[in-house]
Amino acid sequence: MSGTRSRNSENSEKDKALARTLLKRYGRTYAREAGITLRDTPSPLYRLLVLSLLLSARIRADIAVAAARALSDAGMRDARRMADATWQQRVDALGEGGYRRYDEKTATQLGDGAELLLREYKGDLRRLREDPDPKKRLREVPGIGPTGTDIFLREAQAVWPEFVPHIDQKALQGAERLGLPRSADALARLVTEREVAPLAAGLVRAALDKKVADEVREAAGV
Repeated sequence: MSGTRSRNSENSEKDKALARTLLKRYGRTYAREAGITLRDTPSPLYRLLVLSLLLSARIRADIAVAAARALSDAGMRDARRMADATWQQRVDALGEGGYRRYDEKTATQLGDGAELLLREYKGDLRRLREDPDPKKRLREVPGIGPTGTDIFLREAQAVWPEFVPHIDQKALQGAERLGLPRSADALARLVTEREVAPLAAGLVRAALDKKVADEVREAAGV
């Protein structure tokens, strides 16, 4: 019995070392990478929703991040400004960020989504948060399917703590690659509550790039 406890303790310490190393090297949320200082206020939440839509397409994450920055730089930082922009202005901003493969379809989705948010929630995602089923409401936004919803909540849990721990399937794939537990609750126990969102972002990077996982395991000495 004591041997089992010892092995469990060793595994726990190994997991914590991996989690700390991942946080240190790759624990940067995609919102932060896109220049979004996430707060529970309308503009940053809307910008995160836009980023989540862009990230959910079959396109490189760095291109999605650059496109989110370009839309923001063009002034489309809330639902009203996005709705008031022309379709061509949205296309041009997406192109500026290198988001060209899906630019026309995405420009339409962004416009339609902004109109829906203005109509249903006065452009304020905090109103959507108050709905009995916010996940369902998120999926109703054009371009935000199950993947986009997971991305949004994975990052929004930093300011919407009722969703902690939200560690989606992509992040769990990263956990498996690193040899960490494939349980959201077990992963969350390795860090503080405020570190769950950055940890999840790091896990996604490990899922997307085996070199990330190899580097973290080597640096953690496991």
